[in-house]
Amino acid sequence: MPTPVRLVALRQLNRIEQQGAYVGLVGDDAGLDARQERQATEYVAGVTRWRRWLDFLINRFYHGASERLDPALRQVLRIGLYDLLFLQTPPHAAIHEAVELAKGHVHPKVAGLVNGLLRAVQRHRGPLPEPDTGDAARDLAIRFSHPTWMVRRWLARFGPEATAALLAWNNARPSYGLRVNTLRTTPEAFRQRLGEQGIEGTPSPYLDDFVRVPKLQPVMQTGLLADGLCAVQDESAGLIVRLLDPHPGEVILDGCAAPGGKALYAALRMQDRGQVWAFDRHPNRIGLVAQAAAAHGLSCLRTEAADLRTLPERADLPPADRVLLDAPCSGLGVLARRADLRWQRTAEELTQLTRLQAELLDAAARLVRPGGVLVYGTCTIEPEENEAQVAAFLQRHPGFRLEPAAAFVPAALCTPEGYFASLPHRHGIDGAFGARLRRDA
Repeated sequence: MPTPVRLVALRQLNRIEQQGAYVGLVGDDAGLDARQERQATEYVAGVTRWRRWLDFLINRFYHGASERLDPALRQVLRIGLYDLLFLQTPPHAAIHEAVELAKGHVHPKVAGLVNGLLRAVQRHRGPLPEPDTGDAARDLAIRFSHPTWMVRRWLARFGPEATAALLAWNNARPSYGLRVNTLRTTPEAFRQRLGEQGIEGTPSPYLDDFVRVPKLQPVMQTGLLADGLCAVQDESAGLIVRLLDPHPGEVILDGCAAPGGKALYAALRMQDRGQVWAFDRHPNRIGLVAQAAAAHGLSCLRTEAADLRTLPERADLPPADRVLLDAPCSGLGVLARRADLRWQRTAEELTQLTRLQAELLDAAARLVRPGGVLVYGTCTIEPEENEAQVAAFLQRHPGFRLEPAAAFVPAALCTPEGYFASLPHRHGIDGAFGARLRRDA
């Protein structure tokens, strides 16, 4: 029988491809201990991330019409190839496990096919065949396992070398940022606590209250997250809050708050003095924000399920000193963390998203008091959702002006136009964008 780890991975990979499930739902399968769950997640995330490259190899080594392969059989072959090529599992063990998985959960007759294909790949590992379609963007997209349309866009903007670096970043295992709860401890004391647990915490080069760790599971086992001494948050998200620059006693409105990391960080920067109104249109998700605020010991944060576009008509909201719009976006700056996201996005969606972003920006602008600040942020690196979106907003709203980001975030992360913009392969954090807009009238 195959190990339960690979069987769980097979089931979850089928769910992702057939039902649009998420990589992070592996733990929903009963019967695995914590170590096995981590192993299953490694298979699911890795196979999802490298799916296009693995399929290229299957196509090259399969004798027949590979597009007609049974979907479950294709998943078994992907798992076996990931074992061989990425996890460095001993070949005899990797091939044996894949054969048993195919026999028990696809059909006994396909065992020979799985055995033969994986052995052929193993024999030709030095080097493996490379894509050669005559289209540089397509070849790069296959080799680094991304959609061609993404790679074509990035090649036009960044050039071949930087694009290859970005693709490699998206395929690497990410490190994790931890935001320290400064109401309960100091960054120095927190790093000492990590060290006492045998966890190496590296100070962020950008934010004095963030710590980087290579793995998250050991931190979860310490109880530091459950006790509210820290929260998982990438530095790029923290830098958006630094661009907002909230102060004690102010009224802050976060219009698309869930899962709540930025609203909580704003409340911490305010030393829990003032009002932070956190809104999100999804009731279940906004409930998680309230739970996180309680765990952090924050009392100034209020949560409510509401669509930002309806808020300007309400008379019960105070004029906001600062409004944060962390807009829904394509998420193309966080592909290293979201292994499945690259396969869910399409070029056509960008047009739909920019329309929604414009509507939300117009609504957010009406909530800012005269003299107040609106910060527009995304976790994408696409100009239509970022610079072009802000330029169009400023044309529609001449009462707002752009304030230079360099006064609030490190200059290395600022563009000549005055925006905050992080690129993963250049700055070592998630890709993000932020614009600070002052309302003069």
